[in-house]
Amino acid sequence: MSTVYLSTAYLAPLQYYCKLISFDAVLVEANENYLKQTYRNRCMIATANGIQSLTVPIESFDTEKCPIKDIRISDHGKWRHLHWQALVSAYGMSPYFEYYMDDFAPFYEHTYHFLFDLNEQLRLTVCKLLDIHPVVNFTTEYHPSPPNDFREIIRPKHPDIDETFNPQPYYQVFREKHGFLPNLSIVDLLFNMGPEAVLVMQRSIR
Repeated sequence: MSTVYLSTAYLAPLQYYCKLISFDAVLVEANENYLKQTYRNRCMIATANGIQSLTVPIESFDTEKCPIKDIRISDHGKWRHLHWQALVSAYGMSPYFEYYMDDFAPFYEHTYHFLFDLNEQLRLTVCKLLDIHPVVNFTTEYHPSPPNDFREIIRPKHPDIDETFNPQPYYQVFREKHGFLPNLSIVDLLFNMGPEAVLVMQRSIR
């Protein structure tokens, strides 16, 4: 039975969701120390001006290191309103935004205190909409080098080579303006392709 190790992620990219359907089981890391500038608290979407990063602000913590499961979300800067408006602006004209918007809107109307909880509830929602059923559990302790470890390979800046992932082009609202933008947040694929999203995911797995 093959098991993949993944970090928690906010509206994770396509690459992340490809792992959810290509392994028998998933272990989401709950005990690592928080790392900045990763998909743990940010996602990438396609807008009229190109790629935009949406970041969930976190509260500062007293110690030098803090387990990811204990990271608290900050209410600084009305981020929920800004994120939802960015999604509406980017995908309001996409084929399936109106079909799925009511599934995502509550996440930007209600308060989640912990980043890990927000990410997990979003993942459950996305998996339901994609009709995929990965076997997901959480780590009980940190292991530095397990097999099939994608915790640091899937990252926004300088991603490591992933020979099992080959993102395939699909329709995007601003493709004529920017060309195809690969490996964006899973919502980009979902809002643009709807029920065909899983077919794109399957084709993107080597």
